[in-house]
Amino acid sequence: MTSGPTATLLTGPVGASSAPSGRGLGKVGPLGSFIARRVLRLWWSVVALVTMAFLMVRLIPGDPVRNALGTNATPAIVEARRESLGLNDPLWLQYINFWKGLLTWNLGDSFSLRMPVSTIIEQRLPATLELAFLSLAVVLIVSVPLGIVVAALTRGGRRRGVDLAFTSVSGLFTVIPEFLIGVGLVYLFAVQSQLLPVAGRGDASSYILPVLALSIGVSAGMSRIVRVEALTVFEQDYIRTARAKRMSPLRVYLRHALPNLLTASLTIGGIVLGSLIAGTVLVETIFSWPGLGLTIIDSVRSKDYPLAQGIVIVYGLIVLISNLLIDIVLVSLDPRTALKDT
Repeated sequence: MTSGPTATLLTGPVGASSAPSGRGLGKVGPLGSFIARRVLRLWWSVVALVTMAFLMVRLIPGDPVRNALGTNATPAIVEARRESLGLNDPLWLQYINFWKGLLTWNLGDSFSLRMPVSTIIEQRLPATLELAFLSLAVVLIVSVPLGIVVAALTRGGRRRGVDLAFTSVSGLFTVIPEFLIGVGLVYLFAVQSQLLPVAGRGDASSYILPVLALSIGVSAGMSRIVRVEALTVFEQDYIRTARAKRMSPLRVYLRHALPNLLTASLTIGGIVLGSLIAGTVLVETIFSWPGLGLTIIDSVRSKDYPLAQGIVIVYGLIVLISNLLIDIVLVSLDPRTALKDT
């Protein structure tokens, strides 16, 4: 049996005629059993995330109440405030109370902003999600075609100059941190030329520099991965068969190679999204973007426990849920992936 043109990188040919049996997966079928396992893993990941967020913010040195009330507050006022916030309770009791509040979306009040943490997150989360998902779209749109084109040009050891230029330039941008790219963009397009706004979230032009700062390095790194995967795909039998039938290069790459590369790109996309979410912390600071990234830095500086741990949990949940959805999409494209997940 020969592999069809829709063979995938990760799991073999998609849509092969011999489907695997669903033995041991229960009556719900492979997809249902896979989703159930993934949801169970998600739950344990959430428990670990909440526990780490709860403990880590309490490792920040200093007294958050004294910091919030100022140096002029008397010891009696500070102690009364600590008692009202439950900070004098044993750590295990604070942990249980935190879970109770989390399950009802009551994350307490911010020490510094004196507002419910849930309200602050609801107000500022959209700005962060806009940056992260716009950057992810740019990464996928740029890196996948770029990686395929470079792989097509350099396959079989051809065009050494193109190969050297691509690996050198992409490697350079991969190692430059987002904040340095952001500073460079500000200098070039805001300070020198004054073409784009340097701070704030306003019209469409205000999104350009933050999105570029987040996506340039990640696009360079992902295009290198796509190129390597594309070179592997181009050596598969079904690609060679397509070339032997004298199909046009455009048809070979778009119809036969691209679908399999998209599967790999989706897998990497979950990891990339986590990197972009983390990158918003520094990028939002550089561009004064009113999102959670800028807020979490302020909350750590002010030792604002409720706000810091609330934002960390939201960041983690975004990454975990996004990876769950990507896994479901992948197993929907190729149900045999569910059998490999044990």
